[in-house]
Amino acid sequence: MIRKFESKEDECLVILMEECGELIQVCSKMMRKNAKVSVEFTREVGDVIAMLHIAHELGMYEEKEAIERAAAKKSKLTKWSNLFNETD
Repeated sequence: MIRKFESKEDECLVILMEECGELIQVCSKMMRKNAKVSVEFTREVGDVIAMLHIAHELGMYEEKEAIERAAAKKSKLTKWSNLFNETD
């Protein structure tokens, strides 16, 4: 039996949490296997992106603000992580 949610937003959040959890599991497996690329990773990223699109369509976040936040996060990572170097 499919659970009935009080709202589409609640259902979206639950599915998004599940998909994020699946992505976390794949990331962990990739690290254990020392894999840099994975079909499963690509699939789970796609699933998370799909749920984020649905959340946007439901009006749960503003795309412009999310894009601005993503840019701010990337800028912060250039300072506090090793993901970027001077030539990136």
